[in-house]
Amino acid sequence: MIAETGLAALWLAAAMALLQLVGGLTLIRGEGRLTPVIKPAALIQGALCVVSFASLMWLFYITDLSVLLVASNSHIDKPLIFKLAGTWGNHEGSMLLWVSVLSLSGAAIALLEKRIDLRTLQATLAVQAFVALGFFAFLLFSSNPFERLFPAPVEGAGLNPLLQDIGLAFHPPTLYIGYVGLSVAFSFAVAAMLTRQVGPAFARAMRPWVLGAWIFLTVGITAGSYWAYYELGWGGWWFWDPVENASLMPWLAATALLHSVSVLATRNALRAWTIMLALVAFAMSMAGTFLVRSGILTSVHAFAVDPERGSFILALMLMYTSLAFLVFATRIGTVKQGEPFQIISREGGIVANNIFLSVILAIVLIGTLYPLAAEAMGDKISVGPPYFNKATVPIALLLMIALLLGPLLRWRRDELKRYKYWLVAFFAVSLWTGVAIWRFVPGVGIFPILGLALSLALAIAAWVPLKGRELLRTPLPVFGMVIAHFGLAVCVFGMAAESGFSRETLTALAPGETTKVADWQVKLDDVRPVVGDNWVATEGQLVARNNGKNFVLRPQSRQFYRPEQQTSEAALLTRWNGQLYAVIAQPDENGDGRWQVRLWWKPFVTFIWIGGLLVAFGGAIALLGRMFRRPKKPTVNKWVQA
Repeated sequence: MIAETGLAALWLAAAMALLQLVGGLTLIRGEGRLTPVIKPAALIQGALCVVSFASLMWLFYITDLSVLLVASNSHIDKPLIFKLAGTWGNHEGSMLLWVSVLSLSGAAIALLEKRIDLRTLQATLAVQAFVALGFFAFLLFSSNPFERLFPAPVEGAGLNPLLQDIGLAFHPPTLYIGYVGLSVAFSFAVAAMLTRQVGPAFARAMRPWVLGAWIFLTVGITAGSYWAYYELGWGGWWFWDPVENASLMPWLAATALLHSVSVLATRNALRAWTIMLALVAFAMSMAGTFLVRSGILTSVHAFAVDPERGSFILALMLMYTSLAFLVFATRIGTVKQGEPFQIISREGGIVANNIFLSVILAIVLIGTLYPLAAEAMGDKISVGPPYFNKATVPIALLLMIALLLGPLLRWRRDELKRYKYWLVAFFAVSLWTGVAIWRFVPGVGIFPILGLALSLALAIAAWVPLKGRELLRTPLPVFGMVIAHFGLAVCVFGMAAESGFSRETLTALAPGETTKVADWQVKLDDVRPVVGDNWVATEGQLVARNNGKNFVLRPQSRQFYRPEQQTSEAALLTRWNGQLYAVIAQPDENGDGRWQVRLWWKPFVTFIWIGGLLVAFGGAIALLGRMFRRPKKPTVNKWVQA
């Protein structure tokens, strides 16, 4: 009965979404008969989705193999953490998680949002219900997660071995929360246009949702990067895989939206730009959903789904985005122009920041979709890292240059001559760093040199906004901005160092033989079989020596048997200045007792993920400041009062 309970709760939640939407339609038509049901319907919808998703989790927990989804993605001998994470480690379960988070977000808006007028709030909930209804229809008519299987199998097919990692417990949920947060921003934007309330109040209401979505997207991308780095055994932290790009594109749009909505909330500027970015950010999250679940991509990240269901998602994406941009086209003329500002100003710096982010987004979008379009027309084209690196890195470097000065500028208008000493200092730091690397580390490419030079300058510039402030009185969002920008500098430093200074060795070793990578001497000490919960492995014992110290690494080549698949489990040795990365493969083809061993020394590579977490931490500090900021008391002239 658990499966039937979950399915019934899903149907009832869809009915509540429909009621919520109907109430919103009467609001738009100027009738108020059903508007009182909008909030209660949103709350009930959220509760019912919790029941539905909890039911699915329980089915995975008890391994109910009479449910098709459980039988296809779990096994009776699977470790508990992978049984539970398997709930969303598949297409249907992940979509149920998506719609559950979407409904809970609507319930939270109905329960907590007090910063906008009631009519705009009700319209926001109606738009949210409209978005949810499409996904309810998709689940109920195309991807039922509670479908029964008769007869039930004895063991189950098991989970994809590449997903049998603790990363599955964190990476997908954080990304989904980020995606859904962008749907909330979309709902706010459309509702504000419908009610003609595009202004600072709407922006202040939307900003925490955008910031929260951006934080979760940042954490999700960072976690996913590290997961792929150590799990796939390729030795890289970003592969420009189309599915990786599917998460990067919404993040780029959300970053631009976050800056823009802050300007609208605090300075009443960039109204149309903010609305446009909210629509684009949601469109990118929908595009990512389509890419991952349409079946048109071959990727370890993608859910292989039949084209019919992919077409359903594509139709949803086109419907949502086309209707939203139609509203934008018809209502944007009613949006009043915001407060003016000069090019040399904080607003101008944010506009430059948004332009650079939008250009990078366009480059990534074209590089991701063009091969798919070409293949649809009969051509086979591959777009890989050379295109993305050469096209995006120069724009990213310009973005960093803008970040050096942008946070220091005053609002409305400013003059560059006020910052001449800071500009000279930043230029001197960058120039000295670049020349030193070029002189003492020959063979490094121009982009890694520029990345290292600018990252050091940005690491210093990030803290300058605190100069002259009373730190105990400084608002938390300012600290959040400083930490996030510093985290970006740390992240870019790690990217540039890994790109410019990595060393690789691919060899075949017999036990007792030694090889070298960078300053490390690595000996294959032994090779032995190892047995796990649902796999067997060949484990190599490597002894790495550096500066007179020995360290042991144990990479594995695993063979899973439910389902059958072979994977490489990398061994990582982390030091303060980098990571030694080791992979062992099958015996050498010559049959002489040698084993294929691949080694990388990656200087400062961990700074990439440390920086990403710092960026997210800065966002969390800013969010706390926004949520718990004390309202300013209105000032009253004592003479007038008397």
